[in-house]
Amino acid sequence: MTIDTLRSLLEKDRSVRRFDESRPIKNEQLLSLVELCRYCASGRNLQPLKYLPINDKKTCNEIFPLLKWAGYLKDWEGPKVGERPVAYLVQCLDTRITSNPLCDDGLQLQAITLGTTSLGIGACIIKSFNLEKLKQVCKLPQWAEPYYVLALGYPVETVVIDDINSDDPDAIKYYRDKDEVHHVPKRTLDDLLI
Repeated sequence: MTIDTLRSLLEKDRSVRRFDESRPIKNEQLLSLVELCRYCASGRNLQPLKYLPINDKKTCNEIFPLLKWAGYLKDWEGPKVGERPVAYLVQCLDTRITSNPLCDDGLQLQAITLGTTSLGIGACIIKSFNLEKLKQVCKLPQWAEPYYVLALGYPVETVVIDDINSDDPDAIKYYRDKDEVHHVPKRTLDDLLI
């Protein structure tokens, strides 16, 4: 693999929020994505994160209303019927191991979304959800503290990266244009350097 190959994969690894509900994701695919986490760096090598894979329609329908979608899209309530996720990975901290995963959550989520991108699957990392109801719906053990919900499905939307050309604090906000193309503003390389 070259750095150009990695850059190309990262450019395609965008948050997807509208999916093709007619295309399921198999349990084997979910397990192969979770397996990627085995190879991630881990603070103190504790490896305290666990995953609950979900791809049955009933549970997916119960999880969907517990999630909050796209904070910058104020007039959008989330994917409509037919465009909702067909699978989820619920990332949980095993509190029997530690109370702090350090940076493991982000490292593992990036590994998983790179995996989904390589498979043509779309993913959206969601941090805003009804915690107590999610625990109930997922029948999580007491020690499993949900950190993130990763919504999955085959994309039915186009997501593009735009360079930020402004010092306006609102310039970072993603948006949809009149053709429903989802735009994600990103700082340029010069803006990342000190």
